[in-house]
Amino acid sequence: MPTTVLWVLPPVAILALVFLYPLGLVIQESLSPGAYSDVFASQAFRDALTTTVWLAVGATVGCLVLGFVLALVIAFVPFPGGKAVSKSIDVFLSFPSFLITLALLFVYGTVGMANGLWTDVTGAAEGPFHFLTTPWGVLLAEITYFTPFVMRPLLAAFSQLDTAQLEVASSLGARPARIVRRVILPEALPALAAGGSLVLVMCLNEFGIVLFTGAKGVTTLPMLVYGKAILGSDYPAACVVAVVNIAISVGLYSLYRMVSRRVGA
Repeated sequence: MPTTVLWVLPPVAILALVFLYPLGLVIQESLSPGAYSDVFASQAFRDALTTTVWLAVGATVGCLVLGFVLALVIAFVPFPGGKAVSKSIDVFLSFPSFLITLALLFVYGTVGMANGLWTDVTGAAEGPFHFLTTPWGVLLAEITYFTPFVMRPLLAAFSQLDTAQLEVASSLGARPARIVRRVILPEALPALAAGGSLVLVMCLNEFGIVLFTGAKGVTTLPMLVYGKAILGSDYPAACVVAVVNIAISVGLYSLYRMVSRRVGA
């Protein structure tokens, strides 16, 4: 047997044991008689799919807009500590998603600082900030957490931009908004596509943020899998939802890799 085959067999065997075999069991369980028809006919599944898609798309759009603006400021507006802020983005990427949600709960939660300040000043029984337990709270938490994933490829693209183009455009009397629209944005489009694709994939599979916000009325596909498998012990239905989630994610991840190869991110 060739030596290269001997080197390849152990990692392939480990991959098959820890990933392919459990995935095969999930797919096998999802093929239980009537499982797909029952799940697809369920209103809960359709609602969860709709919620998952609109949250993922909304968060992606928010991340693209906010990430583009912040990256522009960091890359092209000189201010003290700009390099430190740029480097801190890499650290932010390593944070778990529930940590950001927990921070938002401390500020805007039912007993958070904002509500506490309101009750102290007005004497009211409770504060007005209760949006974290709504879809808008989940959307805010996802935008807050995932925006750096858009900023990272944007900052890399901006670092390769020829500043002479900006100087020429400025010397010809172009206003900053026109420079951004005609010079910077075309160069940033591949990075925006790569970052946006990655954020969309991660938002589709986000579980911790939805769980930690306590948004009981917000059920996404990962939350539906959790509810059916852990709380309801309905494993065939849970596996069907998981297979659908995997199929969507793999398709979008393939798109992300294709865009990433083009932009070099």
